[in-house]
Amino acid sequence: MINVSLSMFYSLIFTSLKSLSCVFQVMDLIEDHGLAVVAGSCSKLQELRVFPSDPFGAGQVLLTERGLVDVSASCPMLESVLYFCGQMTNEALITIAKNRPNFTCFRLCILEPRTPDYVTRESLDAGFSAIVESCKGLRRLSVSGLLTDLVFKSIGANGNCLEMLSIAFAGNSDLGLHYILSGCKTLKKLEIRDCPFGNKPLLANAAKLETMRSLWMSSCSLTLGACRQLAEKMPRLTVEIMNDPGRTCPVESLPDDSPVETLYVYRTIAGPRSDTPDYVQIV
Repeated sequence: MINVSLSMFYSLIFTSLKSLSCVFQVMDLIEDHGLAVVAGSCSKLQELRVFPSDPFGAGQVLLTERGLVDVSASCPMLESVLYFCGQMTNEALITIAKNRPNFTCFRLCILEPRTPDYVTRESLDAGFSAIVESCKGLRRLSVSGLLTDLVFKSIGANGNCLEMLSIAFAGNSDLGLHYILSGCKTLKKLEIRDCPFGNKPLLANAAKLETMRSLWMSSCSLTLGACRQLAEKMPRLTVEIMNDPGRTCPVESLPDDSPVETLYVYRTIAGPRSDTPDYVQIV
């Protein structure tokens, strides 16, 4: 029987990739030591995607911020990352930002919502701020973990090339959305989920939506009245709302203070679509 260590196994696989410019996709079962081998073997790596083997976090996968730090330090051509992990620190994010200011895409998904820096127990504002401040050409960003409005102030001020932004379980007031919509000059697509963003910043920055392709907001603090005002104020936008299919009723019969579960706003020259299912209503 031949006994080959896991590190040796990774080395055998990645030795053949040394001269390749590549996209590398893997499950988090590779763990930190596997990504360390990738870092030492794939100097021309351009895109890294690490997916969760257990999206519900019940397993004991030992993938941390260390693997991403190692890859960022050793792969100078790396410009795109999608990374699922269970923990992160501000120090790691700041180091990654210094290592790879050439990032055009940075998507970090911490599996447990609102997870802080596990060392300091602070928010990850400083780390994500470092990413957007250092990576001047960043076009796509997904943030996660414990984040306050301060990080959105930094994103709005520094995300000058940002085109796509995804936010979930973050922020602590309407200011977060205001910072994004009043900044981010080139933003085209904004996706928001489970954030305390409401009517005021949406209506105050309505004109910004006409320069974008789409805005998606679900499980936020929006009301039907604000959606009606938006549709009236910006007639060239299509405003759709989506509620629980089991209790759908005509939007015309609902009062202004009715909560909106999901809002989808998009720009179109063809006018509202005619193929919406029953639970999707155009305002």
